[in-house]
Amino acid sequence: MKATGIVVEYNPLHNGHVYHVKEAKSETGVDVIIAVMSGNFLQRGEPAFVDKWTRTKMALASGVDIVFELPYRFATGNAQAFAQGAIELLDAAGCSAFCFGSEDGTIEPFQNSLQLIERHTDEYETAVKAAVVEGVSYPMALNQAYKTILAGQSSIPVADLTMPNNILGFHYMEAAKSIGSSMKAVTIKRMGAGYHDDSLDSQKIASATGIRKSFFGSERLDEVSNFIPPVTKQLLQEWQSERAVFGNWESFYPFLRFMILRDGPDRLRTIADVSEGIENLIFRAAQSQDSFQSFMDAVKSKRYTWTRIQRMLTHILTGFTKIRRAEMEKPTYLRLLGMTNEGRTYLNGRKKELSLPLISKVASFSDPSLAMDITASDIYALALGKGTSASKIGLDYQISPIMEDHFSFKSFK
Repeated sequence: MKATGIVVEYNPLHNGHVYHVKEAKSETGVDVIIAVMSGNFLQRGEPAFVDKWTRTKMALASGVDIVFELPYRFATGNAQAFAQGAIELLDAAGCSAFCFGSEDGTIEPFQNSLQLIERHTDEYETAVKAAVVEGVSYPMALNQAYKTILAGQSSIPVADLTMPNNILGFHYMEAAKSIGSSMKAVTIKRMGAGYHDDSLDSQKIASATGIRKSFFGSERLDEVSNFIPPVTKQLLQEWQSERAVFGNWESFYPFLRFMILRDGPDRLRTIADVSEGIENLIFRAAQSQDSFQSFMDAVKSKRYTWTRIQRMLTHILTGFTKIRRAEMEKPTYLRLLGMTNEGRTYLNGRKKELSLPLISKVASFSDPSLAMDITASDIYALALGKGTSASKIGLDYQISPIMEDHFSFKSFK
């Protein structure tokens, strides 16, 4: 059996994601789709709308056959770290290809961009460092450096690295090349709304950002029904019925504020991504601001993107220090969150060939990265339940991988 890998967050899973899964399978002609999915905190430094087990059910009911968790260290990293961790896991899982959505929709521009940067590595790295010194954010510095080496080049097609999906796609291919992976890179054109588009219109494909914004504006799932498959709506309804609240920074802010005020600037300075004295600004903002929005307004600046600040805050909330991050340079396991019957067949046939340990029970495996994943899950549950008896702590030990036999996926397909 052959597999194609995809990298996802499903926050929440929508019609565009279903299209991606179907096209990935069709374009690569494989038997199964393997998804590496972020846990309860995401790449843009946000708590997930719903937890990783609910999103795993969405995935398995929508064409994905195996879901592995992207460890916290990579799931909440910058685009390069996020891509590196995900690609290494897909390669370890034995995928013959990986497929990503992009604004370009063809693979040649990405290949050309990689080759171009390789030929001008010194110039590229020098331009990045110069831009950062001038106070430009790191993502903008990368893009400026890219434009610098493009100047005077021939008119070969290159990827537009101002676009969010293209940026991730570029880093996926960069990561695959860095580890010498034999996986074939495939891309499909992103359909419908843009990655950051926060509006909904008459089309059937909207961004996850737009869906979340619409829901938080009305708290009615009917408002987004046209943009999500039936399984997503059902699972969100069940979540809303059981918990009443969805993951978002505004509701998590009291816990974050407590952590900031308790730790103070000296402790904050040890947290991953916190640098250049911003810990003092973060501390002062927590002292004076009683909402997450006003807190962010007080902290944001030209030097730090909104996303980078949110990643710092995620690490403050979870206690993820620079020292802990240094212990987790590479993925060290494949954490199974769920699989279909086809996925089970694939893994049974591949177990001896996997280049990383397959983990289905966390109690049977000891690893700093896995311990961090469990900590992040518990803190997410604590904040979601507002510290009351509704907080479902310890779910990593209580929930086994979700199997098709135990969930009525077929009714949604």
